[in-house]
Amino acid sequence: MSYAFRPSRAFTDDFKRTGAEQFEQAIELLRLRPDGLHEAIHEARKCFKRVRALYRLIAADAPLFQRQENARIRDMARNLSTVRDAAALVENARYLHEGARSDEEEKALDHVCSRLLERRDRIAASETDIEDRIAATIVNCEQAMAALAHVSFDDRRRKTADRLAKGWRRTLKRAARALEACQASTEAASFHELRKRAQDYRMHLALLHDAWPSAMEAKRLDAKALVEVLGHLNDLDVMTSVVNENPGLAGNSQDQAYLISAVIARQETLRLAALDRARNVFLDAPDDESRTVRLLWLEASR
Repeated sequence: MSYAFRPSRAFTDDFKRTGAEQFEQAIELLRLRPDGLHEAIHEARKCFKRVRALYRLIAADAPLFQRQENARIRDMARNLSTVRDAAALVENARYLHEGARSDEEEKALDHVCSRLLERRDRIAASETDIEDRIAATIVNCEQAMAALAHVSFDDRRRKTADRLAKGWRRTLKRAARALEACQASTEAASFHELRKRAQDYRMHLALLHDAWPSAMEAKRLDAKALVEVLGHLNDLDVMTSVVNENPGLAGNSQDQAYLISAVIARQETLRLAALDRARNVFLDAPDDESRTVRLLWLEASR
């Protein structure tokens, strides 16, 4: 795993290596596009998410760097988001279609899929400045790598272990607050926040994989499954908003009724599944788990 710290290495060097590899991968994807333009954008944005999670883990020790670079990378991802967001709606409509509960609902959702596919293609065709935005993103990646090169930390073992434990505890406390909000409300914003925190946790588990490979990988897979459930839920919320603003995307009144029914039913199922998985993923108290992480890192870095 390249997106993982090596306990035997100096933390500053390893941190820079981990971040730089993601930027280099994003640049290569955007230049070569081995699976096409839109897939390259999708994969590059994944690289940006990994870097943002990496930077959040050390936010307490480099707050200014984290804030500035988080804003830079967030804007880079948004600069490439339009077609990808439209494509995600198509994928989510297909996800609904796969779970159709009747022939009538399946037919209605098939119509919705077709309209969203046409919408994605129209948006893609209208993006005449996409090459300019990709070029600007590559420049921003290079500037972000230059900023990363100037970061430094106290590389002593205990200082590094304390830093990782502090970041771990912060992630888990934010996740606990998000989970509490989701248990009290079905608001889309609450579940979106839980998704972001679960994404951070999944990536932090990958970063500390070598501290205890079997346990970290098992927890990472559980967190990944939670993120996937929350991702479907978030996409349904986005789809609802887009259709509310453009009712014609759902077709006639009958197709609209089937779409709304399918969304409501799937949302309820996904919320229950997300809460069940989240309680398992975030089972341990933040203070307890962060202390364990600290001890694991000290042992692994001897």
